[in-house]
Amino acid sequence: MLAAPLPRNEAKRLEALRSLLILDTAPEERFDRISAFAAKEFDVPIALVSLVDQDRQWFKSNFGLDVCETKRDVSFCGHAINKSEPLVVPDALRDPRFADNPLVIGRPFIRFYAGAGLRLPYGQVVGTLCIMDRRPRDFDKLDAAILGGLRDLVVDELFRREEAAV
Repeated sequence: MLAAPLPRNEAKRLEALRSLLILDTAPEERFDRISAFAAKEFDVPIALVSLVDQDRQWFKSNFGLDVCETKRDVSFCGHAINKSEPLVVPDALRDPRFADNPLVIGRPFIRFYAGAGLRLPYGQVVGTLCIMDRRPRDFDKLDAAILGGLRDLVVDELFRREEAAV
């Protein structure tokens, strides 16, 4: 397993994430609707709005998992926040970054992952909208476009939430 490198702007990224005042808050239907739609649209058992904190990834919305966070060093999303395009892992058992990852060889037995970074308007990527399956899958340009559109809805909701708190 290869842990993801820290983004060059990690300190600013964490500052931007924490300024949203969203970590460890209660579930919200507007985020849950997006993750549930993503799970149905892509016919996957797991869809998450994942926020990558310093040592963990925390799930603002969680469709299909029975945990609310995992360690950052085993997260797929930790890799995805370093990409400008969605990170797609068609078969995690065949990818050296993830082949011996505890989330691959144990519960929830992730084989497929696609995650689109939640990029804030000032550039920091604070997490992902991601989908996962327990079997290998293909993911084409149309799929990437749909995931990107859903990701944009999540970012819009992050700011709508921030504005409502002010």
